[in-house]
Amino acid sequence: MTTSEKQFELDKIAQEIKDFKGLDIAKNCTNSVPGEGNPDAQIMFIGEAPGFNEDLQGRPFVGQAGKLLEKTLKEVLNLNRSDVYITNIVKFRPPDNRDPFPNEIEACKKWLDAQISIIQPKIIATLGRYSMGKFIPDVTISRTHGQSRFVTFNNQKFIVFPMYHPAAALRAGAVMEQFILDFNKLKSLISVSSNSTPQTTPQKPELTQPTLF
Repeated sequence: MTTSEKQFELDKIAQEIKDFKGLDIAKNCTNSVPGEGNPDAQIMFIGEAPGFNEDLQGRPFVGQAGKLLEKTLKEVLNLNRSDVYITNIVKFRPPDNRDPFPNEIEACKKWLDAQISIIQPKIIATLGRYSMGKFIPDVTISRTHGQSRFVTFNNQKFIVFPMYHPAAALRAGAVMEQFILDFNKLKSLISVSSNSTPQTTPQKPELTQPTLF
């Protein structure tokens, strides 16, 4: 697809998300948060769910965690947020920023899957354990973060790079150190792109009950 065709399809998905009322969090949100960025992005960042500021603006990662993500993108990768694509597993804010429920993840799955298929990123960087669990089930983020691997998803192979969520980095200095280190690993990964050697054998992802930190 051309860039304009990709954008057209992404806009259609955004409208579907806006019109959806099949979840309580969809009925009660201020704004849906479909995602945004470059339709031709080589890197796609996937978090867990919108927070207070995201719900107000209808945009992903615009609060303090978003500021850290933007800052690190620029300082380490020399990229702006408009160069990548940013979205979440769940497209509506859960009350009080609680963790997303499995049924909410499942309800939003079709939209995220479609976004991935349209954008065709070379690298999917997951932010937090919930987005990691979509592609790499049954592992803990504390042991898996910063380790790239090839994952077969919808009959296509992507490099998945698990990272801590920037909100977790803001809460703990040790996690912040790992967050920055992982961004530097991501920088190296970008330079070799899909020719990287996977650290595990390819696997077909599935949604499972997320593991804890």
